[in-house]
Amino acid sequence: MTVAFTRTIAMVCVSAFACEALAAGDAAIGRDLAKTCVVCHGRDGIGNNPMIPNISGQSEQYLVKQLQDFRAGRREDEQMSIIARELTDAEIANLAAWYASIEFTVKEPGN
Repeated sequence: MTVAFTRTIAMVCVSAFACEALAAGDAAIGRDLAKTCVVCHGRDGIGNNPMIPNISGQSEQYLVKQLQDFRAGRREDEQMSIIARELTDAEIANLAAWYASIEFTVKEPGN
């Protein structure tokens, strides 16, 4: 293989990954899918105990990556690994779009 050919293949792979990661989901569909998520993450994406992360307002790309990692076994959690295993790419994108669309306000202590 030539160096130019190898670089071309690498660029195609990176481009395909970037396009997949930037694919926007449908927040309205994600809202419907999130009905099972509310048990732990609450209706508003705020975890209902200190061990459950707040996911509302997170970056859509970050949420997609985390769900893909749970699904692939690169990240593990007793509940999330089971739940994510069954999600399709479209469902992951839609859930990420929903939770990313939730707005909240951050206030510094003492203000």
